[in-house]
Amino acid sequence: MAAISFKPHVQRPPIPLLSKPRTLITKPRVSTQASPTSQLALSDPFVLQLAEALEDSLPSSSSYSPPLPLQNLRDSSSEALLSTPWPSRKDEPFRFTDTSFIKNSQIQPISRPPSFPSFLEDTHFPTLVIVDGFVVNFSNLTELPNGVYVGSLLELSEETIMKRVSEFVSSSCDGDLFWSINGIGAPDLTVIYVPSGCRVEAPVYLRYFANEGGEEGSNKLPLSNPRVLVLVEKGGEIGIIEEFFGGDGDKCYWANSVFEVVVREGGKVRHSYVQNQSLNAAHIKWTWVRQESASTYELVEVSTGGKLSRHNLHVQQLGPDTITELSTLHLSVGDQTQDLHSSIVLDHPRGYSRQLHKCIVSHSLGQAVFDGNIKVNRYAQQTDGGQLTRSLLLAPRATVNVKPNLQIIADDVKCSHGAAISDLEESQLFYFQARGIDLEAARKALLFSFGAEIVKGLGETLVDALPGPAMSFITKRSNLESPTVNCSKQANRIIQSDSNAEDLEGYAGAGFYDREKEAHVECLKEKKLFKDTAAKLKADHEKAFGNDNGEFGDKSHIVTAQEMEAIILTRSQVIYLSYH
Repeated sequence: MAAISFKPHVQRPPIPLLSKPRTLITKPRVSTQASPTSQLALSDPFVLQLAEALEDSLPSSSSYSPPLPLQNLRDSSSEALLSTPWPSRKDEPFRFTDTSFIKNSQIQPISRPPSFPSFLEDTHFPTLVIVDGFVVNFSNLTELPNGVYVGSLLELSEETIMKRVSEFVSSSCDGDLFWSINGIGAPDLTVIYVPSGCRVEAPVYLRYFANEGGEEGSNKLPLSNPRVLVLVEKGGEIGIIEEFFGGDGDKCYWANSVFEVVVREGGKVRHSYVQNQSLNAAHIKWTWVRQESASTYELVEVSTGGKLSRHNLHVQQLGPDTITELSTLHLSVGDQTQDLHSSIVLDHPRGYSRQLHKCIVSHSLGQAVFDGNIKVNRYAQQTDGGQLTRSLLLAPRATVNVKPNLQIIADDVKCSHGAAISDLEESQLFYFQARGIDLEAARKALLFSFGAEIVKGLGETLVDALPGPAMSFITKRSNLESPTVNCSKQANRIIQSDSNAEDLEGYAGAGFYDREKEAHVECLKEKKLFKDTAAKLKADHEKAFGNDNGEFGDKSHIVTAQEMEAIILTRSQVIYLSYH
């Protein structure tokens, strides 16, 4: 019998046609004019159109000419963007971070400076208010030492500072796609300049506010690109506070921020970063630090907001005897992704680095990502480097992806790293229960103390008069209400924490510190004991600081509580007192 051969008919799906994103229909301007045709052919069409939309949102009148550093930044970013596709889960840096939430939205670059939000209260610090990427207000800048500049690049008239800024902005760093998007779309550059040998006592407070935003459930995603350059000359020192937050409700927006730091020889920068964006927002931040010999950079970060939050942190030690300390805390309490990608490069002898990262995931849809890399190169002998990450998973199917990485090429070093992921220890919970504290209160106490190890570091910079949600992740998120002991009604006062000097109304402070007498109480079962303790602390405060009738002042540590609730924490223990 003759063999019969046949080819089965396989019906293949049609090849999808490349369609333009419906949200970014603009005229091609940015990349098509400045780039070779071969590079243009390799560009991601979505990224190319986004870049064009960003440039279309910038001022384009014939009378407008941006400062040279800003123009150089836009040119270099436009060129870098041509061969950079939109990241996907197939790319190693984004293997656990899905950015399709941004790509599938109607991205609308913000083109006009908004008005100053009237509800933002004044602080006692030198303050800049940055709304949707535009500097719209400042206060207390006249109190800065001579030679220090804090403000907009567009308003900078000092040629010496402008020249120094040009030296660092024009040299493009090896950032990713989001770095370049910010470089094209930044409407201004906030400059913080500290001259040689100058020590700025009061921290500079940068308040980032998102004004534009789509309603919850909307596909609209306004995009802002704030950018900051910090330049500390030889022997200079400054503290900087960054606080990101949105308006009322859960608006949808995308904040794409860049923060560059240059610390010259012997300089020091203390950096506090609090991220409390809307739970429907995307928050992507780059922090790029360059340290010269004998300089110090310290970071304390608390990140609680955003549907998607990613922090790319890169530190490069460019001289010997350099110190880098990083402390970060991420909290995911809903359908949130909290991502930290950090890199520390040590190239010179006697470098010192310490990194402590903590995260809490309390929802089954929540996710935390940590990718930390410390690289000790050949000439970085006698380096002392340490990295530790600890994570708490508090719900079934909650996810933490941890990738600590230590690369050592030098041979005379002392380096270590470690990672731990778990739920709360049963033995620790039993310790509380054996002393009469119920299970729920015990879990909350352990959670508070777990986070307080990081948050207490904010107290070194957030001094005396800073309102704000540095600890709002405790009482403002999901099921993490502040633990209380309900007793009889008392006066409607609460005592303010001196560690970060927050208004504790609705928040939980991090503890009493040097100025406060500590009260160590393990459990308040009796109303009389509670009343006597609260009354004594209140009397001590009024004796030391006076009775201000609830007004928030520079040295006031007693404020009025609308909800008639008190939360008192001590440094060595996490103790809660409340009354109703």
